[in-house]
Amino acid sequence: MRKIAMLGVGYVGLVSGTGLADFGNEVICVDIDAEKIRKLKQDVLPIYEPGLLELVQKNVAQGRLSFTTDLKHSIQNSEVIFLALPTPSGPKGEVDLSYVFNAVDTIARVINGFKVIVTKSTVAVGTGDKIRDHLLAQGVSEEMFDVVSNPEFLREGSAVGDFMRPDRVVIGSRSEKALEIMKEIYRSLYLIETPIVATDIHTAEMIKYASNAFLATKISFINEIANICEKVDADVQVVAKAMGLDGRISNKFLHAGPGFGGSCFPKDTLALTKIAEGVGLHATIVEAVIEVNRLQKLRVVDKLLALLPDLKDKVIGILGLAFKPNTDDVRDAPALTVIEEILARGGRIQAYDPEAMDEMRKHFPDIKYVASSYDVMKEADALIILTEWNEFRGMNIDYIKSLMKNPILIDTRNIFDPETVMEKGFRYDCIGRKIENRARITGEQKR
Repeated sequence: MRKIAMLGVGYVGLVSGTGLADFGNEVICVDIDAEKIRKLKQDVLPIYEPGLLELVQKNVAQGRLSFTTDLKHSIQNSEVIFLALPTPSGPKGEVDLSYVFNAVDTIARVINGFKVIVTKSTVAVGTGDKIRDHLLAQGVSEEMFDVVSNPEFLREGSAVGDFMRPDRVVIGSRSEKALEIMKEIYRSLYLIETPIVATDIHTAEMIKYASNAFLATKISFINEIANICEKVDADVQVVAKAMGLDGRISNKFLHAGPGFGGSCFPKDTLALTKIAEGVGLHATIVEAVIEVNRLQKLRVVDKLLALLPDLKDKVIGILGLAFKPNTDDVRDAPALTVIEEILARGGRIQAYDPEAMDEMRKHFPDIKYVASSYDVMKEADALIILTEWNEFRGMNIDYIKSLMKNPILIDTRNIFDPETVMEKGFRYDCIGRKIENRARITGEQKR
């Protein structure tokens, strides 16, 4: 197996580096954040991801995985260098590749033998070519390196399983030598007959964007269908189930809710529109997906206002801050929009999430964070469920009502049965499900 340097120990780098070590490779994970590396050496992970800590501990104990801040040593003592670095959105939505090219500059200065340089993070189409040109311009001989695109397809909350049992591995390369090295790195996956998609670099880079944009499209589509269902007295859950039984559609990502968030879909859909603009096109469908998602988050507040028109000094309980369960990630989470809108109307927030409260404090340090799900409901004028953590599904409806000042419940994840909740005396709304005497959203603001 191969010696690998994983540059960047964020979400992608840590999961990928640990997974590659578990495949039998020797992996050193590198980051310039000394505190992060110090904590990793003490088994303290910078992210919450089920199953990851145990996998890290196993591979560290077996000598295949290590952590360091020594970038030069890691590059010179590795055959394959993965770039798992941040690629945030720039001021106009374009991909900011500054972290990537800072690393490439370092590689150019210290390279001491043939290296395969692999982009693991999501990068703009054409980045592989730019990396190659950048290295050549700095005097690195083309015999000293190959550039490969190997995009990640990790779902937060399920990333360990996604890496160990992927639907496919995409390898974009112009070199047969680099392709064979990459196949050797992933050889363990041959045992479970994982498809290897070998292609050119541009196509590999595009596969990542196309995949994420399509999944985001399914989410925005079913949310738009849910909104129509509310107006025509149909049930989106039954609609989605019937749609999903069609093999051409499938049931994945057809769950109506308050909109998508996280580190990938918002950033990647916006980046794809900029890639299209750069070649003189308009990604019309993707642009619509982004707008539908923006409005869906605001629609949660419209539902609240329909049941509680005056939010001034009202206590609103928020259950769930992460953009999805089993992660502490709040990037572009619906909770960010909902909390901001409620505070702007004079409301007061008390919130709970099993993992994401520390992250949300970075955005809203002054709202009230409580110790348990039931604490959110105490003397609340309304309750909004924004993340479908399993522990929320089994909550006692009668007890919830006894704790609240006003029994108003906005269930954006459709975890409760509407008839049961309303029989208990709640004023209730959800996303796209049939409700007798639904409080119609009236006087919606133009966004």
